[in-house]
Amino acid sequence: MKTSDAEILIVPGYKGAGENHWQTRWQNNLSTARRVEMGDWHKPIFEDWKANLLTAVATAQKPVILIGHSIGSQVIVHAAPEFEKPIAGAFLVAPPDVANPDIKPRHLMTFGPASREPLPFPSATVSSRNDHFCAFEVAEDMAAAWGSLFIDAGESGHLNHESGHGPWPEGLMVFSKFLKNIRAADGSV
Repeated sequence: MKTSDAEILIVPGYKGAGENHWQTRWQNNLSTARRVEMGDWHKPIFEDWKANLLTAVATAQKPVILIGHSIGSQVIVHAAPEFEKPIAGAFLVAPPDVANPDIKPRHLMTFGPASREPLPFPSATVSSRNDHFCAFEVAEDMAAAWGSLFIDAGESGHLNHESGHGPWPEGLMVFSKFLKNIRAADGSV
């Protein structure tokens, strides 16, 4: 699948994605990408975020590719059974362990526990070995439960601007490879 064949929905996490975040940079460079306005970025409410994502998918005009970061990934996974339109694929980056009682800020636990249901669409989960929001083994276990291709990002922190992943060209290459393996709704590649 080519990016021009899809509507790419960017689903940021807690605090959104600032101008130097890779999600914003990708959004600015992918002509069919748009950000989902999830709600309050600093005091996220799970039900609001999920409803806003469901609405964004319902209004899409092309096959949907979701790109989630952090709790944005968790919202995608929780909303998966309720999408009104088929999802072509999801690229999930740095999903946090929302069942961890030590997670900060604590209200992120309202996004958990993580779903254990397989996703009904192709997905890839990218996780770091030193993400302070999720132990590597927990991320690997979540990806396995979702039936998601698991990608080890090495020692990369939370895969955001603060961890040195502004443009994140390596991630864009992995995303491009993921897209190439997704079939369009009509069965073409």
